[in-house]
Amino acid sequence: MERKTRIGIIGLGIMGGAIARNLIAAGHTVAGFDTDPGKMSRLAADGVVGCGSAAEVVRGADLALTSLPTVEALDVVVGALASAPQRGLIVAELSTMPIEVKQAAHDRLQAVDMIMLDCPLSGTGAQAVTRDLALYGSGDEAAFARCREAFAAFARVSHYLGAFGNGSRMKFVANLLVAVHNVAAAEAIVLGTKAGLDPGRILEVIGSGAGTSRIFELRGPMMARGVYTPPTATMHVLQKDSAIIAEFARALGVDTPMLTAAAPLYDEAEAQGYAEEDVGAVHAVLARRAGLATKR
Repeated sequence: MERKTRIGIIGLGIMGGAIARNLIAAGHTVAGFDTDPGKMSRLAADGVVGCGSAAEVVRGADLALTSLPTVEALDVVVGALASAPQRGLIVAELSTMPIEVKQAAHDRLQAVDMIMLDCPLSGTGAQAVTRDLALYGSGDEAAFARCREAFAAFARVSHYLGAFGNGSRMKFVANLLVAVHNVAAAEAIVLGTKAGLDPGRILEVIGSGAGTSRIFELRGPMMARGVYTPPTATMHVLQKDSAIIAEFARALGVDTPMLTAAAPLYDEAEAQGYAEEDVGAVHAVLARRAGLATKR
């Protein structure tokens, strides 16, 4: 896929918005649609061409990207695209959804000669801003190859993983680790703080040794400050993803004790009012349990 192509993006949230900006910076023309008009108006200043529907976004596009929050949203979007098909168009689905849901979407678009790729992303919203994402691609290999240059405009690396659905399988493995590492980072920072260590020094020293992780480095500063906004991924999104992973593991007969142990902490954080804040807010739950002061 040559540079300076027209790319349509459906879903302009934390991820979709950052991707749109990076595609524009790389020289692509970007059209976008979101059910929230405010998101489109904010991106208009960055050069995103606002559209009135999903079908309008893909009209004349060389590639379409979908970054959607729910199964229901994907169903609506695929229905709109199938009702006004752009034959031969590649649709790269970037969201985290159950594999059977993506497969059904793939089959609906294939029936009208459109190609869906399963391409979930690994990384936070902050990483999306700096193009520090990993893309896990699966599906039609020739179609994936045509998209590599566009993917390079918003992802640090893109992996082709074979048959449709393998991208999601890899994303489930990655997100299991994210959910567990996030709680582990919070637990460690609370322990060190309660012991009298300076949170900033905890970040510096642990970050230099074997105990660090990408999640510790990305979310540790939020936890050390006790401020979980702006979110790089919301509590609500992580809970949705974790439920998908847990069901996927159960269907395979695989026990996930670490994910099971982490889940109640995310539930507790949401119950305490952190649903729309960053998932690093599990730190607040553990800090309260330890008797440490929090900022609310």
